[in-house]
Amino acid sequence: MTQQKRWNAEHIPDQTGRIFLVTGANSGLGLATTRALARRGAQVILAVRDEEKGRRAMADITAEQPGARLEVRPLDLADLDSVRAFAEKVRVDHPRIDVLINNAGLMAPPRTLSAQGHELQFAVNHLGHFALTGLLLDLLSGAPDSRVVTVSSANHRQGSLYFDDLTGERRYKPMAFYNQSKFANAVFGRELHRRLDAAGSAVRSVLAHPGYTATNLQSGTPVALVRLLFGRVLAPLAQAPADGALSQLYAATEPEVRGGEFIGPGGMAELRGAPVRVELSKAAADPQLGARLWDLSEKLTGVRFTLPTPMPA
Repeated sequence: MTQQKRWNAEHIPDQTGRIFLVTGANSGLGLATTRALARRGAQVILAVRDEEKGRRAMADITAEQPGARLEVRPLDLADLDSVRAFAEKVRVDHPRIDVLINNAGLMAPPRTLSAQGHELQFAVNHLGHFALTGLLLDLLSGAPDSRVVTVSSANHRQGSLYFDDLTGERRYKPMAFYNQSKFANAVFGRELHRRLDAAGSAVRSVLAHPGYTATNLQSGTPVALVRLLFGRVLAPLAQAPADGALSQLYAATEPEVRGGEFIGPGGMAELRGAPVRVELSKAAADPQLGARLWDLSEKLTGVRFTLPTPMPA
């Protein structure tokens, strides 16, 4: 894959006629992603937990870009009933989606359970996106150059899956469970690629991470130590959201990106810089772990993916 050292949003090809769905689109990386795509002519569905904030974000973008094709839809990734309702409504109004960007995230809250009883970070960051992808995959399958971009983190390399304590009932540490959720994103994105490839699907599953970016993901956490460390002490090292979003924009739009790749900043320690292909951890790429997480995720969400039947050789 040809890498451009200083790839930026101006390199995004014309996206006129293409439909993107971005979760967490009202702030931070999601808002920056939506703004950049709208500038290049894309139609963007803003999937947001707070519909009023989503409408304000849409108004800000359309004030800058009159004629931008945007729509706001409520989605609570922590509640699988909300995910199903959202997907059903999208299916009514859209015969296809070109790109799904699984961007929304939650970082280091006190131990909280979702509506279905799952640890909240695992529920929002992984299970909600797993379910959403499965419920919309056939809409992606009908589009040319379709992609699922799942936003993980460099922190996935510090994560593992606590299969014997997924809810943190026995021992909960906010950052350890954040790392678990980002590790799950990485495992899912690679396993989705593996299954799409085996099925002969043209849909590409691509992973991305933003490096260290100043968003309310860090500054908005209720855990004071995490907020102090990431929101203040390390803040001078952080990129602006428009720069942090470049990796997922590259993954979503660059023609030469291949399924299964992981895109992140090319600067020191992958904290910042123009997007390049980076390495997924060996553990996240393990197909046995991928299959185990996949089976568990289907069980916990009740969503089974419908993949095309491979053509005979």
